[in-house]
Amino acid sequence: MAMEDTAKPTRMELMNTKAKIKLAEKGHRLLKQKRDVLIMEFIAILGKARDLRTELNARMAKAYRSLAVAEAYDGLFAVENASLSVTKASNVEISVKNIMGVKVPDIEGQYVAKTPFERGYGIIGTSAKIDEAAGSFEDSLATVIELAKTENALLKLLREIEKTKRRVNALEYVVMPRLRRQSKYISMRLDEMERETFFTLKTIKKKLAKHERAES
Repeated sequence: MAMEDTAKPTRMELMNTKAKIKLAEKGHRLLKQKRDVLIMEFIAILGKARDLRTELNARMAKAYRSLAVAEAYDGLFAVENASLSVTKASNVEISVKNIMGVKVPDIEGQYVAKTPFERGYGIIGTSAKIDEAAGSFEDSLATVIELAKTENALLKLLREIEKTKRRVNALEYVVMPRLRRQSKYISMRLDEMERETFFTLKTIKKKLAKHERAES
């Protein structure tokens, strides 16, 4: 037996069912709007992520070329010694940004570019080639931070889009059709009950009239 067939055929139940249909339709409309906005935001961020990925590839290629030149010019030992002396990058601050109810990370670095005096290795004994390699990797790290923020936002938006799609489909193909069938069933049963009541009353009226004629 279908669920709608078990509904009580009363006026109150019909009113409640129609109210549920309106609520479901409103929720469906709002969820579709949310889904569309999230998809638009996803597409916009996706374009940015692609640009950042291309930029990062170019920066990393430049950084490794600079590193190869520094190793050839100063020697592998000098480059490794300088790298072990480099101080850590500045702190990265992570906050939260809200996009249509989706919390995505907002990563900010107090950016990592330094002067040769701030990097920690000695100026004496190193050449400008090492400084160039260090600067190239610092530029790459800044792009890595921005790309990490962007791709993490994409992942969270994608999950929310899929979740919202499932809710839209559940309302559109399951909940709303079931409620409409239930409303139709209750209306049909009420009509049947009214016809039965009318027929019963008509029969009783005929019997009473016949009884009155017999007595007279």
